[in-house]
Amino acid sequence: MKVTNYTRRQTFNEARSILRDALEAGEAERIGLPREFIIALPKAQRADRTRNPFPDPVARALANEANLQLLDDFFDPNDLGHRDIWEALVFTGRRASEITELRLECTSIHRKVPFLWHDQTKVGNLDEAIRIPQRLYERLELRKQRTVERFEDLYGRSPGPKELETLALFPSPQKNPDGTVAITYSIFGDAFRDWLEALDIGAWVPHQARHSLATNLLKNGAGLHHIKQYLGHISVRMAEHYAKVASSEVDDALERVWVSGPGSAEPGLLLASPTEHMTRAEAQAMAIDLARRSTPAEGGFCTYQPVVRGDACPWELDCHNCDKFVMSGADLLYWRRKAQQWASLAERAPDDQVANYLHTVFEPTARAIAGLEKALAGLGMLEDALALDLRRPQDYFDRMWTLAFKASDLAAVDPDGTDSYEESA
Repeated sequence: MKVTNYTRRQTFNEARSILRDALEAGEAERIGLPREFIIALPKAQRADRTRNPFPDPVARALANEANLQLLDDFFDPNDLGHRDIWEALVFTGRRASEITELRLECTSIHRKVPFLWHDQTKVGNLDEAIRIPQRLYERLELRKQRTVERFEDLYGRSPGPKELETLALFPSPQKNPDGTVAITYSIFGDAFRDWLEALDIGAWVPHQARHSLATNLLKNGAGLHHIKQYLGHISVRMAEHYAKVASSEVDDALERVWVSGPGSAEPGLLLASPTEHMTRAEAQAMAIDLARRSTPAEGGFCTYQPVVRGDACPWELDCHNCDKFVMSGADLLYWRRKAQQWASLAERAPDDQVANYLHTVFEPTARAIAGLEKALAGLGMLEDALALDLRRPQDYFDRMWTLAFKASDLAAVDPDGTDSYEESA
């Protein structure tokens, strides 16, 4: 049998797929197949190329308010909702069909947080909910009003409860008397293409908004498992190509330096690190491998596989005393500050016995920090690690990080009073 480019690509990619599945499921470890062998298996060059994220100038042009207004005014004369579809794609990273086929009752508020409900038909997930920004929620609410108004203009009455369940949020303008047929992707795609031609920024497709969001999530600390879950991929392998941009970042190299945490039998033991002569492909493979094996935790990463897969922690998130917890180079400044806090407590201890006790309790953590510093110094990355800020970028996406209180105000709160904790009716 003659070996062609196609047969070579199919053979290598299928073998790589089987071995990566075995690695992800833990079967490789069970049968003693080394992880290094699986990672080193080459990936055959595909004839087709995956879409890249939007370059920064293109992303800025597609988010510019004046350009968005141009899409609304000149490329959507029948008010079909092209701008609403585009902004939903940017904010949520959904597939285009998942947005164009939204039903009217697709948004809701739960505990003051807006959600979008949609069907991920490609992977069989129906009625999935994701949190969305308030700006997108308000825009979709206006679109819902316009869709209902069109129904009222056509029938002279408001839609009933059952009709509301079946109405499309973006109804097709053709052969759609009852408003249940959604706009097709080709109608939105044609308008999007004409818009880009008017902006003169090159040829791009709406699906690249999904790639841009996934790359930014990975760059800001999300693991491949989280990207798979959020974007609705069938497997982690489908999310791997999003690493091609994020893995080139300098800060990501620090996250690939792992040492055992203070709760392990040997704190500070070097577990993983990029080598000096590691190629970009090898570094990318290592980043993917570590992302499979871990999920972000306070001050490091959790490697306990049930938690990595999304299950609850059986130890109530007591990460720093857990032997499944590892520290990375990106967390060195966090642990340096922890050491300063414990040293300050020991200095203020009422007697030497208490001070010695505090030093004894912190001793495993001190050993872990020393091991991390030694590993980073050996790789020439100690200064880079100390230059990182304590707070990770993804922290700012959480509402809790936007709340701020003065320390003096908190100290003045009466701990016995309960009125201040109760919400008004």
